[in-house]
Amino acid sequence: MTGESTPTTGTRSVLVLNSGSSSLKYQLVDAASGEALASGIVDRVGDALSGVKHEVGGVKTERQLPIADHAAALEVVLGLFAELGPQLSGAGIVAVGHRVVHGGTRFLGAVVVDDAVEADIEELSPLAPLHNPANLTGIRVARRLLPDVPHVAVCDTAFFATLPEAASTYALNAEVAQAHQVRRYGAHGTSHRYVSTEAAAFLGRDLADLHQIVLHLGNGASASAVRGGRAIDTSMGLTPLEGLVMGTRTGDIDPAVVFHLHRNAGMSVDEIDDLFNRRSGIKGLSGVADMRELHALVEAGDEAARLALDVYLLRLKKYVGAYHAELGRLDVITFTAGIGENDDVVRAGALAGLEEWGIVVDPERNAGRVKEPTIISPDGAKVTVLVLPTNEELEITRQALEVI
Repeated sequence: MTGESTPTTGTRSVLVLNSGSSSLKYQLVDAASGEALASGIVDRVGDALSGVKHEVGGVKTERQLPIADHAAALEVVLGLFAELGPQLSGAGIVAVGHRVVHGGTRFLGAVVVDDAVEADIEELSPLAPLHNPANLTGIRVARRLLPDVPHVAVCDTAFFATLPEAASTYALNAEVAQAHQVRRYGAHGTSHRYVSTEAAAFLGRDLADLHQIVLHLGNGASASAVRGGRAIDTSMGLTPLEGLVMGTRTGDIDPAVVFHLHRNAGMSVDEIDDLFNRRSGIKGLSGVADMRELHALVEAGDEAARLALDVYLLRLKKYVGAYHAELGRLDVITFTAGIGENDDVVRAGALAGLEEWGIVVDPERNAGRVKEPTIISPDGAKVTVLVLPTNEELEITRQALEVI
């Protein structure tokens, strides 16, 4: 397929692409049902051997082959669709949706990509140097190989672009902040928008009337306070480093630690950046970044692992308390993403001791992994506690359809 699509009658779909620095994730989503018709990933792009996974109809195909760059990766993906299905020529592709990490304050929602939008994404790259350049590469390659359908950029930051000024503004010298675009931008906004909207639908409540806290807990983790469907605060800031303790990131830390390590440990800015982003968090405290491994160490009596878990849970509880205060009234707390959906220990521990606020977790309802929207608070609880699997690809699909 070079961009032209002759759809089967009534068929409409969106091809969702998430281009990382060395990977290309993709999903073909049915526009009507939201069902994933096919999905996959090309990883280790540029290595001697790249890994390729393609899944359709429950059948997974895995291969290893040399893939030099993202252009070659997308060629491979299109070839997999042609070989293994579904046939893109009959899929009725109406748009290609692209995940873009940082949209700054320019993109308040999804936007159809043209040369000017590409230029804006490139100009914003200093705010997300590990992500935007890779996202942009995927967009440029896809526009060249699939020229006959609209391409839509959906930014992670867009859901938080309209935060109240008091929430988005740091108490940094105003001239410096303005000159260098320093403010709270947030991240994971596509997930927070999807989950807060779906929570209202699942509960049969009017989104405009709900006061919610969303906890997106994966290797990267973020919290948001959502009032009436609009975010009023979020834990990640200028970058995804701020906020909750994460797999390898510090989360909130005294900024003077940077000065201290530079002056007393002789560490460079790049070394501190690496320390904070890749060698801290759960991994820095315990030696492991995976929460399942951490629990195993805790059960074996490892004191460092126990402390790491306690630090992780305390930070979560602090944000729940802070956002409860900001919202004034709290109706729903929703856990999502890999840890949020699968870790009952974290869900229970994050909310333990908040019973006086009407926040209670039922042990039986909370037990185990959750694969569909599930209420884990007792009947009649003042605050509904939910587990709701996120679906960022579906949210990108919805937003792409809205703008075309």
